[in-house]
Amino acid sequence: MPIVRLGDEGRWTNYHGTGTCEGATRFALRSGDAVRGRDEIAIAAKSVQDWLKQAAAAKRRVRPLGAGWSPSNVNISSQSWLLHTRRFNRCFRIGAGDVRPGIDASALMLVEAGALVDEVSDKFEEQGRSLWTSGAGNGQTFAGACATGTHGSMIARGGIQDHIRAAQIVTPGGVYWIEPGAGVMSDAFIAGTGSAVLRDDALFAAAQLPVGSLGIVTALVVDSVPKFLVRPIQNLRKVDCAALDWLAVGNFRRFSAAYALDRDPDFVQMIVNPYKPFKRPAMLRFLYCEPWREDYPRATPGQLGAGYDALSLLGRLLNDYPWARGPLLQFAMKQGYASGPDVDAPTVYGSWGEGLDTHRPLADLFNASVTIDRSDLARAFERICAVYAKHGGSTVVTVRFMERAQGLLAPARFAHNAVIDFDGPRSQRTADAYARVVECLDVEGVGFTRHWAKSCRLDAARVAADYGNDFGRWRAARDRLMPDPAHRALFGSEVLDSLGLTC
Repeated sequence: MPIVRLGDEGRWTNYHGTGTCEGATRFALRSGDAVRGRDEIAIAAKSVQDWLKQAAAAKRRVRPLGAGWSPSNVNISSQSWLLHTRRFNRCFRIGAGDVRPGIDASALMLVEAGALVDEVSDKFEEQGRSLWTSGAGNGQTFAGACATGTHGSMIARGGIQDHIRAAQIVTPGGVYWIEPGAGVMSDAFIAGTGSAVLRDDALFAAAQLPVGSLGIVTALVVDSVPKFLVRPIQNLRKVDCAALDWLAVGNFRRFSAAYALDRDPDFVQMIVNPYKPFKRPAMLRFLYCEPWREDYPRATPGQLGAGYDALSLLGRLLNDYPWARGPLLQFAMKQGYASGPDVDAPTVYGSWGEGLDTHRPLADLFNASVTIDRSDLARAFERICAVYAKHGGSTVVTVRFMERAQGLLAPARFAHNAVIDFDGPRSQRTADAYARVVECLDVEGVGFTRHWAKSCRLDAARVAADYGNDFGRWRAARDRLMPDPAHRALFGSEVLDSLGLTC
């Protein structure tokens, strides 16, 4: 049987140590040895459905858990049954006969729900393909990253969930294969997965970003592009305040020419010290995509500038010496963030996957963000930094850029988005400072959303206000997929109930 129980009831803590489930009964979903992917996920889905029925009979709520990466409590549910999917992680090629006419099967892969972003990326690269975006790290399961809208930051792309072309979701009432109305996979393939097919645009848009509330995702069909190279440039530069105007209107070429290369970048990231952000050097990172070639000089993720966890080392100092936060943050940026290649350094290249790194667990992590309309950046960014610094925020502030993401509950819901992150050591001062930033944006009429997997301080009323008709459409899709309120409640938790997702 693919599902096994893992010991006695006890405590489970997430990857970053920021949330704990008490009285948890843990189970694991494990891959089998079927030759065909459709056979493998058919067996697994039936086992998951039986497990859900057993949980309902035991009057226990359930939580699917991948890598346990989310620093928020969105995946925390005490006195519940937890289903670990990490060992359900096989990836399968898709043949031309498995898809509907007009679909390029060579671009697609069938991915079990526990496969890490890193594993999916590696499998694609073995086939000469690549993901086109992902988050800053690769330690999440692909399904988990999609479920919470991990945003990615390629200028012309949306979120990681944009890769999804179909999903298998299991509820107590059935096993469903959900894809857009135009269809992707052949009827024969879907029948082989043991699923009832639901070709529906609204259901699919809900399933792309389910926030763990639409059932158990057991498999995904993931899309890709031909493999490409990226050239990173990373440096410390004082940024002119006027450059915010260039970024706000999408003139990334001008920003790149001023601080890196005179060419169109595909990724732009600016990490600033909120204490005098335009008087102290900012950490800038650019990526430039180039056609693939095999003879490029190999480099390590560190040489490519991957990762930015240095601030975790300064948590106690930042909290204990508030008068020195500005200089300490600048010291951390100089020592920990400026390791990537600058313009005058030897040129290095890597594939998309080679430029990602799995972060270490960050104890006492504070992790929050706001996503705003890029056009509001010039008027909002300095104000955000000023409020955050005034009230004792002890992290750097990072801004990245992306297009509107797919999925009804995607936080990147503006046509052009600026994602502003507050990531670093946790303290009550920092949490309070972030809350003041949120208050400030509301008072000044700047529209924004928050990341589902980070500290977000949301409730159902605010979710409804932020997502408007899309929230109503998501709930309608949920109710079609699970018309029985008891089935919807099975996937709930204190957090998810408070967000209006499971009740």
